[in-house]
This record gives sequence, structure tokens and C-alpha cells, in this order.
Amino acid sequence: MTGYEVRPDAETVTLLGARVTVTGATALLAAAQDGPVELLAGGDFPAPVREVRCTVRADSGVHRFEAYLRADAALPGAGLLALGLAGPVGLLVAQRLAARGGDGPAAAVGRVAAEAGRRLGLRPAGAALAEPSRDPAGLAVLRAAEEAGLRPQVSHDGQTVRVRAEVPSADVTPAHLTAMVGVVLQAVRELAGDTPEPTLLRGRSYPVGHRAAAAVPRSAAVTLDQVGGLAEVVARFREVAVSFRHPQAMARWGARRPQGILLYGPPGTGKTMLARALANEIGADFVEIRTPEILDKFLGGSERNIKRIFREARRYRRPTVMLFDEFDSIISYAGSGGDAASQAVNAVAGIFKQEMNTLFEENPDVIVVATTNFPQRVDASLTRSGRFDLKIAIPAPDEAGRAEILATMIRELIDRHERPGFRMFAADVDPVALAAASPGLTGADLREVLRRVQLAKALREATEGAPPAPISQDDLRETVAGLRRG
Repeated sequence: MTGYEVRPDAETVTLLGARVTVTGATALLAAAQDGPVELLAGGDFPAPVREVRCTVRADSGVHRFEAYLRADAALPGAGLLALGLAGPVGLLVAQRLAARGGDGPAAAVGRVAAEAGRRLGLRPAGAALAEPSRDPAGLAVLRAAEEAGLRPQVSHDGQTVRVRAEVPSADVTPAHLTAMVGVVLQAVRELAGDTPEPTLLRGRSYPVGHRAAAAVPRSAAVTLDQVGGLAEVVARFREVAVSFRHPQAMARWGARRPQGILLYGPPGTGKTMLARALANEIGADFVEIRTPEILDKFLGGSERNIKRIFREARRYRRPTVMLFDEFDSIISYAGSGGDAASQAVNAVAGIFKQEMNTLFEENPDVIVVATTNFPQRVDASLTRSGRFDLKIAIPAPDEAGRAEILATMIRELIDRHERPGFRMFAADVDPVALAAASPGLTGADLREVLRRVQLAKALREATEGAPPAPISQDDLRETVAGLRRG
């Protein structure tokens, strides 16, 4: 079942009393080549720590880890004891400040931290960490980072503590990722005034590599990484995203990025989801234009609506993906008919062509995506290159595609809903076998299968008062059969 495991490679370790589960570490480090990857976000941290963020990104052959911790109150510029960093991480701050020299606040901070370091049993700046220590757990974390080749630099400014480290991309391993998380958690301990024996983090859980449950609807938060069964389409969309992230390279070669994309294929194959994923990949706003916003029963109304929509698009100051869903219902092929209906449709199509031409000239940061289930109903002159540069078929998934879609959807549900003590899916769930038993189903059909089985389990718990057994392969197979029966 290689490539379709619903529970990717995961390792759970205990760091400073906290349970840390790292999922797909190798994949996370690889994804950092495409942009910053969030490692820790939204966890439950002890007061006065208000926010902790940790990312890794790769460029120029180096993986850069960076974290920042924000406290409730401003941290004085001189006084690590007030800062709370009087442990091993605080010593790293002191080393950085002491290197500046002088008699100002930095030197005072350095003297305070040096004294704290002596109390902890730490050697002077530049020396290796040593025993004995009044914080052996904190020292063990920093020593593990040092042995892994991770040498963190710590600084603070106002309410924020920053932790940075760099590792050559050729040498980076999952051990560096885990070591960075350990250093960040040690900084949390010191800010919270934890005792030498970790207590404040005990019993807390921190997932690394899980997609946190978003505060926005799933379809709005979808990324290209979550799109299954459409590898070639995803690759082309990633090229579009790269063209937006590197405008200097585009300008140097006089290259024009694709700004019009037509997606066509059967219903339920994920065309709208792909448009949203493209917007999220670029970091663009997403604007969906629905048919009622354009079509007007009064003569000339539809043309005015199109002009208004494109006039607003020219004013967008951020990258934006505009989606015209069910495009054929807006712009249908009218041929050369002379009746009033055909003339009205031709007028709408003509205005749309003109607006597309001028939009791309005046605002290169807008992408127009149109989707249709019936490409033959759309006038070919409207979808020619220069208006819609990319015309991409989105087919119903084959068996391998269905297996990938199922594995992706189930992983997402596991990431969002499973918690210690609650297992959502049984160990026998096999996306490959389920794909073989579901010929002809689209991605939307497969999501409906999961929705039905989730609902059945939730209703059973609600009526019986206790969680039922996890979702099994038999549950899924029976639900597929039920969907086929209607």
C-alpha cells in the first residue's frame, strides 16, 4: 500500500514532559523547499506565554529554522531575570549580548545572565554546556541539539523571544527538526518560570506536521498538497504559483505568466477546489463570481454586470484568483443565430472577451479561472490562447487516483479529529482495496462516502452514550454500496 498509507510516518517523543508527535518529518523538510512550513502553531502553552510559532524554510542550500515566542507583558531591555530566561536558553541570550561588549544595558544583562549561568552550573560564553546543573532537563535538550549539529541563536526584543538555527540542506535530518522543537519548548519553560524538573509542560501534547483544524471551511483552506489523484494538474498549478513568487525572473525574460485558466470535466472532479487551492498556494485572495451576479433578465443588464465585475478587478491591489464557476451557464455558444436570444448571448460573450483582454494588460496580478462541465458549449474564440492560456481537462479519477484521493481525505480527517484516547479510523482501512470497489466514483462521491459514515458513527454515539468502534473497512465498503444504490 506504499504511497497510500492513511497514517504517514510518525514518531512520538517526550520532550520536557510534553508529548510531541512529529508526522512526516522527511516530507516536511522537503516541502520547505517550496516555502515556509509551519511546525508549531496554536498549541496550549502555559502563561505568560501567549503565542508560539515555529517554521522551517529552505533557500540557497540552507534549511532555516525560526521560532518566536510572545509573552503577555513587555520584557525589559535590561534584565534576563525579569525576562524569565535564567536557564540554559537564557545563557544563549547572554552569550549574544556579551559579545557586544561595552558598559551599557547589554553588558548589564550579560552580567545578570552570567551569574544565572554560574548558579546553573554552566560554563562561560563560548564553552560547552556542562554538568552539574540545577536544570538537567533543559541542559539535556540543548545538548541534544548541539550533538545533532543544531546551534540555535536566541534573541529578545520587547515582548518577543526569537530562536534561529541554520543547517545545510544536504545535511538536514528529522533529528534537527525534533531538536528545534525541544529548544523552543525549553524557552517556553523558562519564560513560564518552570522548575528544574519539568512540570508545566507535563501532560500537554504538541503535534508537529499535523494540519491544525482551520477556523475556515475545509474547501476554503484547501491546498495543492491536499489534492489527490491529479498529479499532472497539480504540477501545472505549481508552475503558475512559482511564476507569481518570482516576478523578477519573469521580468528579466519578458515572460508573461498564465492569467486565464479553463478547467473542464465531469461534475464532482474537484474543479472548484483546485481554483481555491491555487489561490492558497499563491497567497492570493479568492473571489467567486456566481451566475446570478451576472445574468440579468433586462436587456443590457448582464453586460453591465460583467463590466462592473471587471472594473473592480482592475482595482485589486493584491494577487487575486477570480473564479467563474459553471462558465457555460454564463457564456454559452450561440453560433450565428439571428434570433434575439442568440444576439443577447453573443453580446455577453463579446463584452467578456473585451474585458478579459484589458484586465490582463492593466492588472497582471489577477488570474481568471473558469470551470465548466460542458466545454463544447463555450465559444472557442473566447477560450483561445491569450485569454485562457491553460485549458486543462479534469477527468474522473481512475483506480489509482481514487486510492490517492481516499488516502488524502482520510489523513486530513485523522489530522483534524483524532486525539489521544480517540481513534477515528481502524487499522484495517485500505484505500487501495476501497478504490478497487468504487469504479466510476468521483472525488465528490468519495467525500460523500466519508460524510455518511462519519454521520452514522456520530449518531450512534449520540444515541448510545459512548463512542462506537472506529470506522472500519467494512463500514466504508457498505457505505460505498449504499451510495451506488442511491
